[in-house]
Amino acid sequence: MADSNLKKFIALYLVPASVMADWAKTDPEHRKTEEQKMQAAWGKWMGDHAKMVLSTEAAGKTKRVTAQGVSDGKNEIILYSFVEAESHEDAAKAFENHPHLQIPQASIEVMYVRPM
Repeated sequence: MADSNLKKFIALYLVPASVMADWAKTDPEHRKTEEQKMQAAWGKWMGDHAKMVLSTEAAGKTKRVTAQGVSDGKNEIILYSFVEAESHEDAAKAFENHPHLQIPQASIEVMYVRPM
């Protein structure tokens, strides 16, 4: 059961599409080695922050819906997490040294999730 003093946030892990495209062209052996290092660092970060992370999932292909209809789209979101923290500042500070930020031009946006 969640602590009633904690607020819920969504963290969006962003990487420009051009960076992802360049990464896909990287030598497969080098890419594999770097991805294994990143996975280990992620695992450590997730373990260190297990109490605050409610879930983390990968974002898939995008469909954009407008008044004109549905079309394929692109955005920079590659993953998202729901987290709990006492404040917006605390939630954001937890991501300051996140391994995701080792990716060139990567960022993490942390937004308060308001009940509706």
